[in-house]
Amino acid sequence: MFGIVDILYLLGSLTLFLYGMKVMSDGLQKLSGEKMRSILSVMTQNRLLGVLTGVLVTALIQSSSATTLMVVSFTNAGMLSLSQSISVIMGANIGTTVTAWIISLLGFKYDISTFAIPLLAIALPLLFSKKENLGSWAEFIIGFSVLFLGLQFLKDSMPDLQANPDMLSFLQRYTDMGFASVLLFLLVGTLMTLVVQSSSATVAITLIMCVKGWIPFELGTAMILGENIGTTVTANLAALRANTAAKRTAFSHFLFNVFGVIWVLCFYFPLVSLVSSMVTTNGADPRALSSYISELSNHFSPEQISLATSNAPITGNAALASAQADIQAMGNACSIGLALFHTLFNITNTIIMVWFIPVYVKICNVVIRQSVKKERKMEFSHLQYLQTGMRSTAEFSVVQAQKEVVRYAKKVQEMLKMVSNLIETEEVNIFEENFNRLQKYENICDRIEVEIVEYLRKLSEDDLSTETRREVHKLISATTEIESMGDACYNMGQIIQRRNNSEIVFSNSILEHLHELQAIVDHIMEHTILTLEKTPKTSAMFYTAENLEHDLNNKRDLLVKNNMRAIEEKKYDYQESVYYRDLIDEYEQFGDFAINVVEAVTGYKHT
Repeated sequence: MFGIVDILYLLGSLTLFLYGMKVMSDGLQKLSGEKMRSILSVMTQNRLLGVLTGVLVTALIQSSSATTLMVVSFTNAGMLSLSQSISVIMGANIGTTVTAWIISLLGFKYDISTFAIPLLAIALPLLFSKKENLGSWAEFIIGFSVLFLGLQFLKDSMPDLQANPDMLSFLQRYTDMGFASVLLFLLVGTLMTLVVQSSSATVAITLIMCVKGWIPFELGTAMILGENIGTTVTANLAALRANTAAKRTAFSHFLFNVFGVIWVLCFYFPLVSLVSSMVTTNGADPRALSSYISELSNHFSPEQISLATSNAPITGNAALASAQADIQAMGNACSIGLALFHTLFNITNTIIMVWFIPVYVKICNVVIRQSVKKERKMEFSHLQYLQTGMRSTAEFSVVQAQKEVVRYAKKVQEMLKMVSNLIETEEVNIFEENFNRLQKYENICDRIEVEIVEYLRKLSEDDLSTETRREVHKLISATTEIESMGDACYNMGQIIQRRNNSEIVFSNSILEHLHELQAIVDHIMEHTILTLEKTPKTSAMFYTAENLEHDLNNKRDLLVKNNMRAIEEKKYDYQESVYYRDLIDEYEQFGDFAINVVEAVTGYKHT
């Protein structure tokens, strides 16, 4: 009997396996966070480097779904083109095979669960270490241990088919239908991945089913193919609310794996035979395991067969012990064969398909047509790089947030140019039109600040490395200061509007001085954006900003002094000088906020 308690035990084991993988992935991300962010710059070079990027990132975060989500999100934000994103996804398919190799080489060949508890003991002092790297190593070790504990529980919680012949005959009913069985188990692998939402977990389950002899090696490879298709669904679901480019990226992942499966099916049995021959050692043919276990029923009882398929030592029965040794040898060959098939499929598929990326782009463009109305609506949305809210990994979420903050600063730069236009505009209608535009930008900037900071605060609630958390706090501070820069621009617009309502016109000398201030502030704004964009942030960036701010302050002091002299000499009206002085102060405030932004992102302090 396999009751509700057994099902819960099975699900709990799967949960433990998935949780261990997540913890191990988090630890790896923290250890390699800076490297992962630097990998991003490689993506845009060419298709081969894009493939390599996908391999490295997926190997680091141990999740092709997370990598694909990240790529879809970047494409949605315009950070990657469709062809670039396709190459990264191809690499992600190769990177995800690392998990299968870890499981097959360690989880079946050795009883890693025996060492899991001692490994946890080793991780304990590292976990409480004040050095962050040691804490991240502890997290990785704990995740590694929990993953293999979950794998062991998963193997133990699977129903014992050898002791339940009826269940075995039910399974065998669908394993001897030739190519129809291949297609059926391919569908099973796809559906399993849809339900579990983790190809790594379903690959582990497939390995267990084959090693226990439930299904032949040929059908295990079919399930592996199905799992490659099933893993594409995550990104397609995430892209439902994204823009057309992101939908095309997610669809390209589906196409890539489906086309790969189709050509493999055309040469299926020869390819399976090739892989089997590559891993067959000392007569341990992975294809023979299922039939070998079935033949044992002619010589041993179901209980003895169950014992032979376990890792428990057998004494007093040489024949049964010999059968166990044969089963273990074929089981090891089977697990390595499945991992090898998984890897060869993805590598070969990538080598072939990488040259057809332009064809994939054309197919995706034809199948998923652009909705002009929707694209126009998204074009005017507040956020661009954080629009989808798809946070694949903390490290890449920080990269997206950095891009959004730069875009935010560029909006303020546009507001600064509007102020310059308002100063020179004399026609009432044109002035009102430009002022309304400035006001609209100010309202948008207020909302952008709220949305960016809210995103970053949610991100800061994640389990981040100290460096990543510091980056998040820097971006929050910079975003707040940029909003104040936008407020300063709007304040200048209101001052000019009040001047116009008072029917006061600035003299040529005042306009000339304001142009000089505007030029300095424009330079400050350009340097602020450059500092936000550049990586790494250097001390030279800060000192340049500090020198520019000093130039602005010196100019402000000189103009204020000259303004007082001009009032005494009655070169212009006092009311005109008031508006002029207010603008000088706002320009100076703008410069103060700009140096605060540079301080926030570089970590240096203004003196």
